Amino acid sequence: MTSLSHSARPRRLRSSAWLRALVAEHRLHPSDFVWPVFVQEGEGLRTEVSGLAGVERYSIDILVEEVRAAAAIGVPAIALFPAVDAALKTEDAAYAFDENNLICRAIRAVKKAVPEIGIIADVALDPYTSHGHDGVLDARGDVDNDRTVALLCKQALVLAAAGADIVAPSDMMDGRVAAVRLALDEAAFGHVPILAYAAKYASAFYGPFRMAVGSK
Repeated sequence: MTSLSHSARPRRLRSSAWLRALVAEHRLHPSDFVWPVFVQEGEGLRTEVSGLAGVERYSIDILVEEVRAAAAIGVPAIALFPAVDAALKTEDAAYAFDENNLICRAIRAVKKAVPEIGIIADVALDPYTSHGHDGVLDARGDVDNDRTVALLCKQALVLAAAGADIVAPSDMMDGRVAAVRLALDEAAFGHVPILAYAAKYASAFYGPFRMAVGSK
């Protein structure tokens, strides 16, 4: 009987526990997930998001219960996004820097009720601007990159002070990650990491997402 060629011995990769673990297939586990959650004003409210089947906006009291359930099955972190009332939106996104705004209250409520779960807070102005852009506009109607970056730093500090574990700039302004890092460090929030969106691509989910935060 002809022996197998020594070049075809897959059992080599199963010879020890550490090697089996090293070459094992990837697996999905609750600890791999971050749950994006939309929060709204009110009490006892859950509102379906049009275009995102099975996705809802929660008032803060419902949000806390949903996050508690997520933590119980091992989800390690949530990413919070606010649906801001239209009356609070302005051209300069001033509500984004209010320490008692919707998202800051949500962060504090979740952190108090479910301290073991991580909170990632979106840093972007589009939920707060009356025109829906991710930045403030100059006299020509173009997004003012540098002025916007300064405001994003201000927003990141408000979120960190509320208890956000990670801040996540999603605005795509040039230079905003370095600026936010410096602002956090100088304000004694050096322990807060930055989760930056490095790129965005066309997606059928993006339109409904903007609808979910009211910035479409």
